[in-house]
Amino acid sequence: MTEAIYLEMSEKTEAAKKAGRRVSVSGMLKLLGVSRSGYQAWLHHIPSNTEKRREAVKSKIKDIYENSRQNYGAPKITVELRKTGEVISERTVGTYMHQMGIRAQWSKPWTITTKDSDFSTELQNILDEQFNPDRPNAVWCSDITYIWTIDGFVYLTSIMDLFSRKIIAWTLSETLEVSCVIDTINKAKARRNIDQPLIIHSDRGSQYVAKEYIKATEHMKRSYSKKAFPWDNACIESFHSIIKREWLNRFKIRDYKQAYRLIFEYLEAFYNTKRIHSHCDYMSPDEFERVYERTHTEAELLAS
Repeated sequence: MTEAIYLEMSEKTEAAKKAGRRVSVSGMLKLLGVSRSGYQAWLHHIPSNTEKRREAVKSKIKDIYENSRQNYGAPKITVELRKTGEVISERTVGTYMHQMGIRAQWSKPWTITTKDSDFSTELQNILDEQFNPDRPNAVWCSDITYIWTIDGFVYLTSIMDLFSRKIIAWTLSETLEVSCVIDTINKAKARRNIDQPLIIHSDRGSQYVAKEYIKATEHMKRSYSKKAFPWDNACIESFHSIIKREWLNRFKIRDYKQAYRLIFEYLEAFYNTKRIHSHCDYMSPDEFERVYERTHTEAELLAS
C-alpha cells in the first residue's frame, strides 16, 4: 500500500514539474501519513535482480493481455509466456494479474435461443457429440445467434469446422430468412475442399429443415441435434457466446454496419488468425490447420 502511495507521489510530482507548477512534497506526504525519509529511500532504491525479473514478466503479461484484446486469463497467458522461454506457473501469473488489476473477460453460460421447429424422428443425430474429427472438412456445424443494436436485432449465421474450430463462413443479416443460411453454406463450399465425406450439423430450426437448405447440402450428410437438446451443437453455441463476451458486449452497437465491422474485425483479425485455443494445442485455428497440412504433406511424401 505504501509503495503505491510512493508511486503515485512520484508520478504527480513529475507531472507538476512538466507543467511548470510547484508542489509541496512534504505537505503531500504529511497529508497521506507517510514519512519523507521513507519516500526518499524508495526513490533511491535499487531494485534487486528478482524485482527486475518480476517487473519484466509483468510487462510481458501486460503485452500479451493487450494483444489478446484484454481477453486472456492466467492459463492462456502462461502458455504464451512459456512459448518465449519463461519458466513460470499459472498461479504466479494469476497473482501478478491480480496485482496489476487485470483479468479475463467473464463468460456467463450460454442460453438456448432456438426453438425446434421439426420434431421428426427422421432427423438423425449422426454427429452424436463427437466434436473432434481427425481432419479438416470432416464435420461442419452451423447456428444462428441474435445481436442487439440500437436500430434493432441483427442475426449472425456461422459455420465452424470442428477440426480447428475455425469459422469458415459467416453472414450477418437483418432477418432470419433461410436465404441467409444458404448464402453462408455457399461461401463455405467455395472456400473449402469438400471432396471427401462431410457431415454438417445444426439444430432443428426452421432454416435448417427448409427445402432450400436440403438442396444446398445435398452432397453432405446432414446431422441434427436431438429434440430440445442444444448441447449437441455446443461448439458453435459456445463460439457465439465467446464473440459476444470477448468483443461485442463492450460496445453499444448502433446499427447493422457497425455490427458487421466489429464481427469482421474480431473474426478475420483475431479469432481465426491469432486467438489460441486449448483444443488446438494452444494455436490459432489458422496455425493449427497449417500444421496439419504440413504434417499431412510430409507423411504423403514419405509414403511415396
